[in-house]
Amino acid sequence: MALFGFHASHEQVPPGALLAAVRRAEEAGFDAAMSSDHLSPWSARQGQSAFAWSWLGAAMQATSLPFGVVTAPGQRYHPAIVAQAIGTLAAMFPGRFWAALGTGEASNEHVTGDPWPRKEVRNARLRECVDVIRALLRGEEVSHDGLVRVDRARVWTLPPEPPPLVGAAVSVATARWCAEWADGLITINQEVDTLREIVSAYRHEGGRGRLHLQVHLCWDPDPDRAEAIAHDQWRSNVFPPPACWDIDSPAVFDVVSAHVPRSAVHGPVVISHDLGRHAARLAEYAALGFDEIALHHVGREQDAFVDAFGAKVLPQLREHA
Repeated sequence: MALFGFHASHEQVPPGALLAAVRRAEEAGFDAAMSSDHLSPWSARQGQSAFAWSWLGAAMQATSLPFGVVTAPGQRYHPAIVAQAIGTLAAMFPGRFWAALGTGEASNEHVTGDPWPRKEVRNARLRECVDVIRALLRGEEVSHDGLVRVDRARVWTLPPEPPPLVGAAVSVATARWCAEWADGLITINQEVDTLREIVSAYRHEGGRGRLHLQVHLCWDPDPDRAEAIAHDQWRSNVFPPPACWDIDSPAVFDVVSAHVPRSAVHGPVVISHDLGRHAARLAEYAALGFDEIALHHVGREQDAFVDAFGAKVLPQLREHA
């Protein structure tokens, strides 16, 4: 049976409130949690962006949930620092942590002052980072000269077992590529047929491990308000690659999304006032073979969503399973 988790969106919720929300989610019956890791939000209206790695230690101490994070080594983060962060959390909370590795977005990575590489270069850089991180989590001393440079690095505090390094993919091609190196796959809600192709591509190429899905959704008892919240908070996130990868600031995201209509947010966000419809859609995703589904309510206020889904949606999903 799929696990249903709470997604902690640092770009929208201050870290103290987000800590309270994930504790509330555990009490409401959520099975797991997942964290974003950004330096900037996608919009000034979202207005936050706390440091995920500091928050993760507090959140894992405050709950008993398994946690994952989606991060991007190679530019803003040196892979040795990512390995140390992963190793520390996995040592403190054995068996409760996984990290998904992606190629990043210009809005977070440009702050180093280094050029933003082409997608194929970012893929190659990430692949080097994966090998570096794995070797460090095995306790090896690593030196490497390539798209990333490492000089005699070693991570001294190690977990009993290295945690899974999950591949992040939004396309069939990237899912195939992740199958070669990843311990699992994570993607986001899309058309069911597209998700089926992504899962099939990953497994067909020998992809191992658990399948994760992040679902952007919006619920409010008032259907007009549900749509309005989604439009206010998520209209900057309706642009497909490469735009979402290459736009480099919240200010630009806000300019290009200024005239996005409400109708365009449907699809990128599952919007409904009907909890039964949300449960049905999530059951459809689970039937595709996803092992863990992280629910991201795109509103900034999380309590009503957590309570409603804990009371009505999660029981329906478990009964259906």
